[in-house]
Amino acid sequence: MPPAPDGAPPYDAVVLAGGAARRLGGADKPGARVGGRALVERVAGAVADAGRIVVVGPARDGLAGAVFVQESPPGGGPVPALRAGLEAVTAPWVALLAADLPFLRADHVGRLLAAAAPAGGAVLVDQDGREQWLAGVWRTETLRAALGVYEGRSLRGLLGPLLPVCLGLPVGEDGRAPWFDCDTAEDLAAAETRATPRPPDDTHGGTR
Repeated sequence: MPPAPDGAPPYDAVVLAGGAARRLGGADKPGARVGGRALVERVAGAVADAGRIVVVGPARDGLAGAVFVQESPPGGGPVPALRAGLEAVTAPWVALLAADLPFLRADHVGRLLAAAAPAGGAVLVDQDGREQWLAGVWRTETLRAALGVYEGRSLRGLLGPLLPVCLGLPVGEDGRAPWFDCDTAEDLAAAETRATPRPPDDTHGGTR
């Protein structure tokens, strides 16, 4: 198992890549490309140090070494998807992530791991302080125990009572927020704009 970022404890990652993407007209949201890469590939790149990357959803190219599992029924929601993904986790910690986070980076995951260690869990919060339940790190056994007694369908209902650390991170250059997700065509367009490097400013350059 490769070392986790910055000496953090070993971890696996569960990436939820199913669902109907209704606000995208049923399109393959995890396969949508931002900055020349599929969204799910960008998320997988942020957890390249994970011992195992478990993708809950249909098998797809571009994710060499990933373990693909499917919730039952397919498209049943994030809680059944988490149950399916967690069955394939072997590490003591697990990153639970959506497949549509184009600006999540390895250092963000490393900071989540560090923040989670004393509490058993940590989630990103956006600029308004709202928890992003599909951008977090958890002690694996804590999640398994919670799922063992939970009968609801809400991730907030499952994860909120675990009292995770809420981690706020700065927005990167060009508005690349680590919690930014792509639910709509407008979100994808905004992500593409932010992911594309701007050309150099030649206002004061060039020749006369």
